[in-house]
Amino acid sequence: MKKIGLFIFALLCCGFIYAQQALNGGSKIVSPEYNDDGTVTFRIHAPKAVKVEVTGDFFPQAGGIYSFGSAEMQEGKDGVWKYTSSVLPPELYSYSFVVDGMRMPDPSNVFLNRDVNTLMNIFIVGGGRADLYKVNAVPHGTVRRCWYDSPSLNKKRRITIYTPAGYEEGSKKYPVLYLLHGMGGDEEAWMTLGRASQILDNLIAEGKAKPMIVVMSNGNVDQEAAPGESSEGLLQPGMLPLPHTMDGTFEQTFPDIIKYVEKNFRVMKGKQNRAICGLSMGGFHSMNISREYPDMFDYVGLFSAAMLMRARGNSPVYMDTERKLERQFADPPRLYWIGIGKEDFLYKQNQEYRAMLDEKGYKYTYYETEEGHLWKNWRIYLSEFVPLLFVK
Repeated sequence: MKKIGLFIFALLCCGFIYAQQALNGGSKIVSPEYNDDGTVTFRIHAPKAVKVEVTGDFFPQAGGIYSFGSAEMQEGKDGVWKYTSSVLPPELYSYSFVVDGMRMPDPSNVFLNRDVNTLMNIFIVGGGRADLYKVNAVPHGTVRRCWYDSPSLNKKRRITIYTPAGYEEGSKKYPVLYLLHGMGGDEEAWMTLGRASQILDNLIAEGKAKPMIVVMSNGNVDQEAAPGESSEGLLQPGMLPLPHTMDGTFEQTFPDIIKYVEKNFRVMKGKQNRAICGLSMGGFHSMNISREYPDMFDYVGLFSAAMLMRARGNSPVYMDTERKLERQFADPPRLYWIGIGKEDFLYKQNQEYRAMLDEKGYKYTYYETEEGHLWKNWRIYLSEFVPLLFVK
C-alpha cells in the first residue's frame, strides 16, 4: 500500500509540474507590440525559415475580396523575424503570418477569429470609432445561443440573440433588429467578426442608440447551425454557397424566426418596432425580405449588398420585384439605408440600384466609405445604422 501511495504521489507531482509548465511555457515574444509613434510591431520565432511575411487588412486588398497584401519580415540574429507597420489609425485589425509559403496564426497572440475557413489573429488600435469595438466599463447585454423550431424547414435551427443590459431584471418590452450575415458566414459571424455585442453595449451606454434586442440568424437554410455546432459534427466550413442559400427559401421561411422571437422574448410588435439589415448576401436577403413582407419592417439596412445578383431557381420571391418595391414604398420605411465602399466589387450594382430608386422617387439614406468588401466597413455601417433605429 505504501508503494502504491508513493506512486500516486509521484503522478500528482508530475501533473503539477506539467501544469506549471503549461502556465509558464508561453511565448516570451511580444507580438503584436503597440509603439508610442502609432506603429505596430509583429514578431515570430522561425530560425529555420527562408522567407516570412505578414499579411492583414492593414494592407490594401489584393487578388480577391478576402485577400490582402503583405510585407516581408526581417530576420534577427536570434531567429526572430520582425516587421513594423506604418502608423495605423484606430481600428480592429486582422492578420496572420506566411512562413515559407504556409499561412499560420501568430503563436504569440491568442486572440483569433474564424472568417469562413480562415483563422486570423486580431488586435485593436484604440481611439475614435474603434473604442466601440472594445469591451468597455459599461453595462453589458446578454448573448444567447438558442434553438428554435422552423416548421417551414422541418428542423431545429440555432440562432444568436443579444438582449440589452437590464433585460433579465425588468419587464420592459424592446424593439428588434434582425442582423444578417454574408455568404460563408453563419449565426456567429456578427458576434465575432462584427463585434455586434460590443457595438450595441457601447452605443446604448452612451445614449446614442435605443436599447434593443438583436437577432442573428443563420442564412444558410441547409444548416442547423454554424460549422461544428450542429449534429453534423466538426464539419469544415467552406466559402461556396450551400443549397437553397439564395433560391428564395430563406426569405420565405423568415417569418418562423420572427414568430419564435416574439413568442419567447419581451418584444414590441409591429412594423415600427422591427428593423432588418445585413451585409453582402445578408443585404440581398434583407432587401428581398423587406420587399416580400412590406408591412413587417420600418427600418432596412443594405450593407455592401448584392443588389442585382441573379438568384438561383424560379422562386416567386424574386418575381414581380418592381411591383413589390412600389408596394413597399407606398407606405415607405422610416429608414431605407444603403452603405457601400468605393472599392467594393458590388459598388456598380449599388449605384445602379440607387439610380433606379432615384428615378422612381423612393427616398433612402446613402453612406459611402473607402476601401471594399470587408469587415472594417461592415462594423462602420452597423455603428452608423443602429443609432438611427426606433427614433420617434
